[in-house]
Amino acid sequence: MARRKQSRGKCVFCGRELTKGGMAKHLQTCPQRGEAHQEGETDQNLYHLQIHGAWGCGDYWLHLEMQGAATLSKLDHYLRAIWLECCGHLSQFIFNDRDSEEISKRKKAELVFNPGLELVHIYDFGSSTETLIKVVGVRQGKPLTAHPLYLMARNDLPEETCGVCGKPASLLCMECITEEDGPEAVCDEHAKKHSDHDYALMPIFNSPRTGVCGYEGPAEPPY
Repeated sequence: MARRKQSRGKCVFCGRELTKGGMAKHLQTCPQRGEAHQEGETDQNLYHLQIHGAWGCGDYWLHLEMQGAATLSKLDHYLRAIWLECCGHLSQFIFNDRDSEEISKRKKAELVFNPGLELVHIYDFGSSTETLIKVVGVRQGKPLTAHPLYLMARNDLPEETCGVCGKPASLLCMECITEEDGPEAVCDEHAKKHSDHDYALMPIFNSPRTGVCGYEGPAEPPY
């Protein structure tokens, strides 16, 4: 079986295209990112977070910079807006050992984060979507934005191919996925021939929540 190509994305500072792991290393030394950093009276701890989907959804990833003074509720809101929100489900943060207690969203990032720390964010306790959060590093300086989080890189939309003809797919058939009796993804042309499953056809979004519950895509930025 051919190995699936790793998803790639662009650095917002210099435009370089890299994989998730390559991006983590690149952002630590990107000259343009360094030029964007400022010092001033508002210096605080700023945390580099690498976030990706769990359980086979690793092609979806983000690199964020989060202000240390911001609470985890701000990170929860951001993940909901860019990736997850569909029906107002509950969510929680836990440490990545699966036996830990819930971490209060009222806690400030600087009271929880340390380089190397790994957390799990769970959205929806029925049809759950889990994301893994790793603290890659920390710097002191002036935030790059007035918002609690700044997007430094994001994966490009992973390529899905039509299960009928092999062309780029635009829709998922949830009935086929559930019953495993046909193509899971279809192009626009074969979606028309899939009309008996019209109600089950869902758009493909750049999110690990694609095809789950009532997810209809991300909110409009800024988050």
